[in-house]
Amino acid sequence: MILFPAIDLKDGQAVRLLRGEMDQATVFNPDPADQARRFADAGFEWLHLVDLNGAFAGRPINAAAVEAILKAVQIPVQLGGGIRDLATIEHWLALGVRRVILGTVAVKDPQLVHEACRAFPDRVVIGIDARGGKVAVEGWAETSELEAVELARRFEGAGAAAIVHTDVERDGAMGGPNLEATAALARAISIPVIVSGGVSSLDDLLAIKAAQDSGIVGAILGRALYDGRIDPAEALARCGEGVH
Repeated sequence: MILFPAIDLKDGQAVRLLRGEMDQATVFNPDPADQARRFADAGFEWLHLVDLNGAFAGRPINAAAVEAILKAVQIPVQLGGGIRDLATIEHWLALGVRRVILGTVAVKDPQLVHEACRAFPDRVVIGIDARGGKVAVEGWAETSELEAVELARRFEGAGAAAIVHTDVERDGAMGGPNLEATAALARAISIPVIVSGGVSSLDDLLAIKAAQDSGIVGAILGRALYDGRIDPAEALARCGEGVH
């Protein structure tokens, strides 16, 4: 199982939000590149980056911080937030981002997602953020009427590397992930699925690992890593082996 430590970027700093609310941000490191090095030194094999300002603006805002991270570490990086056109996708992949995450455009411009998957095989991840099972877009500021599973099924066979499924209500709340909903989504499709939102303990990770037969291949770790609830060495030793 791949463990993805998250670096959420707001105003050039590494922060964590509570349930996606921009005014509920806690700064954990003013230097995101330093944070990236710490995660790499701890043994993690991927990084999950989100340009929070970009998610709301619809275009990259924290580009300088992302570029500093790319220079600071050798491990692969996946990036989401404000990536809404093919030119931006090409830009980030050319700079060294391994995979881009497309969220809002998966709802609003699915043709772009299909085009990107064809142009860049295995380098496009679809971000499906759900609130009460319905897809949230525009930095989670809007909730659509579209069911998360229905959206995922639209991209079967497109060539996406993975789907990141985030339960918005769980994100940053330290109440555990919505594993039931994520496993149900994973079973409904053939695309590998990554759990996001609410992972708060080693027990949560062990439960996710036990559900891998549903099609779950990884988990994103945020606040629990920053505040010490999850020990990186223990998490990697117990859950990090298997899929790389």
